Amino acid sequence: MGLAELVLLAVGLSMDAFAVSICKGLGMKKINLKVAVVLGLFFGGFQAGMPVIGWALGSQFMGIIGPIDHWIAFILLAFIGGKMLWEAFTEESDNKNAEKIDLVEYLVLAIATSIDALAVGISFAALSVDIVPAVSLIGITTFIFSIAGVAIGHTFGARYEKPATIVGGVVLILIGLKILLEHLGILAI
Repeated sequence: MGLAELVLLAVGLSMDAFAVSICKGLGMKKINLKVAVVLGLFFGGFQAGMPVIGWALGSQFMGIIGPIDHWIAFILLAFIGGKMLWEAFTEESDNKNAEKIDLVEYLVLAIATSIDALAVGISFAALSVDIVPAVSLIGITTFIFSIAGVAIGHTFGARYEKPATIVGGVVLILIGLKILLEHLGILAI
């Protein structure tokens, strides 16, 4: 696998994390670089770590998680998206939760958005890809896209706080639904 293919793979794997980062940025009244960096570290770390797990454990582990990975991603993303919707409709106009670092939420989001990277790690083992540069590129790319996503989300969220939070919650649920429908063979994208 050449550098061009690895870059495209890294960008592709980072897209779910990018979308979720935009959703987190939507709820910010003021851009919080610390939150963006911590979120980027979670997403980048998990996007780099999951292929290592897949590479190390090979296809044996995927046989266990493969049949249910899409359900796990769907449930986690639907839960976080539902939480965002709940907060948008139940809290007064003061939504500062996105500006606080919630390590449990970040962990759940990082796992949900990086499950597909586990399968990539299995393919790395099959293709004899040099794992360290590959996962480093994936992690750094996801880190950068995540920080950019928070900034982009904030730009729109600062203007349209409540509707942006609602859209963010709906988008997370739809990303989870897309993952589920693709794996069930109902949606082919």
